Amino acid sequence: MAEASRQARILVLYHTDAGNTRLMADLVGEGAAGVPETDVRLRGVDEATADDLLWCDGMAVGSPTNMGTVSWQMKRFWDVTAQTLWPKTEGKFGCAFSSSGRVAGGGELTCVSILTIPVNYGMFTFSIPDDVAPGRTLHYDVVCAGRRATKPTVRPADASAGAWPSGSRRSSWGDPSSRQSPSPMTAGPEAA
Repeated sequence: MAEASRQARILVLYHTDAGNTRLMADLVGEGAAGVPETDVRLRGVDEATADDLLWCDGMAVGSPTNMGTVSWQMKRFWDVTAQTLWPKTEGKFGCAFSSSGRVAGGGELTCVSILTIPVNYGMFTFSIPDDVAPGRTLHYDVVCAGRRATKPTVRPADASAGAWPSGSRRSSWGDPSSRQSPSPMTAGPEAA
């Protein structure tokens, strides 16, 4: 008997110290929720359970940058809470995001560290080009340095960078018809 169609399930799992990674998690969750037929759970590592990992089809994992790697709280979640789940997590999708205090603060290294964790649980991990701006990427995943004074207003029609489009694009990644073509390289202000 064929399984009835159901909504895609996305878990946004994060740890935050100063609140910056939580702001990013909110935006990733909003972007993912904007994809039709997608259910999103936003969970901090202190409240997330093994059932959250079993529930989801894919996840976005976020951590503040701590000396170029994940926070110990995020690592503890995977070492303690998730440890018994392997191989039940095989075949799920995972991606990463990180916040850091400044540019060159180790955010890309943190994303690579985060991506290593789901790989060890048998998950597929991926990054999307053009997360920063058309034709520009951070290569490994979304990183935000510093803190915005206000939450940005981002709509799908004008979203060109950051966590909101990342959540939307990643949630629809499994559907080839929804994949966006890479944006053409555009000249930055320095070329003017």
